[in-house]
Amino acid sequence: MKFTDKLAAAERTNDSLLCVGLDPEPSKFPGAWQHDPSRIFDFCATIVDATKDPVLAYKPQVAYFAAQRAEDQLERLMAHIRKAAPGVPVILDAKRGDIGSTAEQYALEAFERYQADAVTLSPFMGFDSVEPWLKYEDKGLFLLCRTSNPGGSDLQAQRLVTGDLLYEHIARLAQGPWNRTGQLGTVVGATFPAEIERVRELAPTLPLLIPGVGAQGGDALATVRAGWRSRDGRTSGPVVVNSSRAILYASRGNEFAAAARAAAEATRASLAAGRSAAG
Repeated sequence: MKFTDKLAAAERTNDSLLCVGLDPEPSKFPGAWQHDPSRIFDFCATIVDATKDPVLAYKPQVAYFAAQRAEDQLERLMAHIRKAAPGVPVILDAKRGDIGSTAEQYALEAFERYQADAVTLSPFMGFDSVEPWLKYEDKGLFLLCRTSNPGGSDLQAQRLVTGDLLYEHIARLAQGPWNRTGQLGTVVGATFPAEIERVRELAPTLPLLIPGVGAQGGDALATVRAGWRSRDGRTSGPVVVNSSRAILYASRGNEFAAAARAAAEATRASLAAGRSAAG
């Protein structure tokens, strides 16, 4: 199944736009697991088991695993998600960006070692840094476009000789000539709803991966109203709205899984209100 088809099916089945980011920090784990990196799989798998119904996708961040020498636990987690939530796509947040044979190796890592459904990429080395990933024709590729951090403006808001801002140019490329497989999307931060709306205007059908809701302060209602679009009662411009810390660490107690589920359900409801408003 192509990534975009799996994403659409998950949105319908779970009635959700919520992506849960899996960013494990052992210092924030509950009880006896605190400060124990060997419990990364146990913590993340418990979160998955508790939230698999209210979510559209999961997004494990590679750095949180690699920093703890826990890549083997990430492999186990990816396999666990495929078994526990087979209809929920997994976006590997790796932000890779390189060319030639190095990009090919990164693609092997994401799609063959970890069996991800999609990956985040930095497009700033140009099309030949994206092209090796397109060999995986069914996989999703989310290009960094307008990121949620304030420093993103240092480059992404620079005006080109064409008159476009750089992030607008990336959106045009993703919607047009670079999208040879039909599986490209863009990353646009929830902290910039006006930019979300502009990217949606330039890329009306692409999936938007939108981080920044929750701990980073993005507004769920404004985010979905700016980015989600429908046609004939079905999603035509999908959004994948990520929340990590606000769900993972909703509680530090033994009831952390139930608290994570409650936070996920509350966020899903907020996003659904935005979807209704976007209509």
